[in-house]
Amino acid sequence: MKDIVAGIIVAIIALPLSVALAISSGVTPEKGLITAIIAGFCISLLGGSRVQIGGPTGAFVVIIYGIIQKYGLDGLIIASFMAGAILIVFGILKFGSLIKYIPYPITVGFTAGIAVTLLSTQVKDFLGLTINKVPSEFLPKWAAYIKNIGTINWVTVLIGILSLLIIVFWPKVNKKVPGSLIALIVATLIVYFAKLPVATIGSQFGNLSSSIPMPHIPHVDLSTVGELIKPAITIAFLASIESLLSAVVADGMIGKKHNSNMELVAQGVANIASALFGGIPATGAIARTAANVKNGGRTPIAGIVHAITLFLIMVIFMPLAKYIPLTTLGAILIVVSYNMSEWRVFKAMIKGPKSDVIILLFTFFLTVIFDLVLAIEIGMVIAMLLFMRRMAGTIEVNKLEEDDCCEIFNELEGIDTSKIGNEVIIYDIEGALFFGAVDTFMDMMRQVDSSAEVLILRMKHVSVVDATAYNVLKKVEEKCRRENIKLVISGIQPGPLKVLKNMGMTTRIGRERFTKNFREAVVLANSISVKKENII
Repeated sequence: MKDIVAGIIVAIIALPLSVALAISSGVTPEKGLITAIIAGFCISLLGGSRVQIGGPTGAFVVIIYGIIQKYGLDGLIIASFMAGAILIVFGILKFGSLIKYIPYPITVGFTAGIAVTLLSTQVKDFLGLTINKVPSEFLPKWAAYIKNIGTINWVTVLIGILSLLIIVFWPKVNKKVPGSLIALIVATLIVYFAKLPVATIGSQFGNLSSSIPMPHIPHVDLSTVGELIKPAITIAFLASIESLLSAVVADGMIGKKHNSNMELVAQGVANIASALFGGIPATGAIARTAANVKNGGRTPIAGIVHAITLFLIMVIFMPLAKYIPLTTLGAILIVVSYNMSEWRVFKAMIKGPKSDVIILLFTFFLTVIFDLVLAIEIGMVIAMLLFMRRMAGTIEVNKLEEDDCCEIFNELEGIDTSKIGNEVIIYDIEGALFFGAVDTFMDMMRQVDSSAEVLILRMKHVSVVDATAYNVLKKVEEKCRRENIKLVISGIQPGPLKVLKNMGMTTRIGRERFTKNFREAVVLANSISVKKENII
C-alpha cells in the first residue's frame, strides 16, 4: 500500500513537469506524458534500482531542442532509438562502474551549466515575449530576448510571478501535494475565468491527443543516421550519468545497493520504447526518485503505479491541459533550474583546489556557451592532464648512502655495506612509474657515476609500470651495459614484474638479477663486485 500511495504522489509531481519539459524541448505536451508513462514503466520494471523513477528531465531539454530544430521529430526518434541501443551495450559491457571515474567538478559544472541553459529557455514564455523562433544557442537566444524585450506582456509576467510564489511557498502549507500542481491549477483557473490575454498550451498547440499512438519507426536515410550518431551518444552519456547518480542517491536513502549495469540496460530499453511511441529521451529523475522514497516507495511497484496513474490522467484530463498558461510551466521549470543548479555546492567548490576550480569553470562555461559533449570532453582532458601532473609529483627517487640512518638498512644486518655509495649505487623508488613521472626518474639515472660496478633499483613501492616507464628502464639498462655496470632490480611487485617480463626486460638483464628483496639484492651486488675485483 505504501508503494501504491507513493506511486500516485510521484505521478502528481511528474504531471506538470512532464508537460513543461516537453514544451521546452520543442515537442507537444503529450510527448512528455508518453515518455513518463512508457519509459517510467520500463525503468521501474527492469531497472537495477528498486526505487528509481524515470521520465523526461531538464538535462535533456537543450539537446532535444537542438535536434528537433535541425532534424525534426523523426530525427529525435532515431537519435533516441540509437541512444537506447548504446545504453544497452554500455550495460552489457559492464560500463556502469565507470561513473565513479568522472571527476565531481565535471558533474557539478555541467549540471550547473544545464540549469542555466534550461532557465534561459523559459524567459520567452515567462515574460510573454513575441518571438517567432527562438535560437537554440545560448548567446543568440539572449540577443533575441533583449531585441524583443519591448513585446513583454505584463499580465503574463504577473501570472508567472504568482505561479512562482505558489511553488516556493506552498510546501509551508502542505508538503504532500506538490506546489507545482497547485500553481498550475490556480493559474489555469484565473486565466480561464478572467479571460486574461495570456498564452496557453491550447493557443500554441491546439487540441491535444489523449491517447498513446501506435509504435512507429520513421524512415531516415543513412547520411542523416550518421549525423545523428553524436547526438545519440550525448543522450546515452547523459542518461547514464544522471540515472546512475540518481540510483546512488536512492541507495543512500534506502540503505540498498543498486545494480548499475542492469540500470543502464533498463535505461536503454526505456529510451527505445519511448522513441517507438513518439516520446522523448528519458532517464532516472533524482527529484522524483527522492520524492518516491520519502513517501514510502520501496519496490518497483511504486514506479509502475506512477506510470499507470499518469496514463489514466492523460486519458481523462488531457483535453483540459490546453487551458494551462505557458508562463506557469515556465515558472515550474525556473524552480527546477534553481534546484538543479546546486549553486551552494558550486560556490563551495570555487574555494577548493585550483585544479578543481579550473575543471569546474571550463565545464560550466563550455556547457552554457557551446554544448554538453564538448564541455565533458574538454573537462575530462583537463582533468586527466591535471591528474597526471599531480601523479608525476608523487614519484620519489632517493639515492641511498651507507651512512643513511633509515629503516631500509635494517634488512642488511650482518651484511657488508662498505661498498654502498661507491661500487654499489642504490636508488629507492616510490610511487607510480608511468609516462607522466618518468622524467624525474630519468634525471636521477643520469647522475649515476660511471665508475660504479652495480646499480640497484629498489622498486618495492612501485605500484605501476607502463610502456613509457619500460622504455626508460631499457635506456637505463643500455647505459649500464655501455659503462659496464650491472643492473639489479629489487623487490618488484607482481604487476610491474609481469609488465617487464612480457616486454622482455627479464631477458635483457637476466632473471637472476630480479631479487625478491633488498637483502638479496645487496648480497648479489657484493658478489658481483668481488668477481670484478678478482678479474682485475
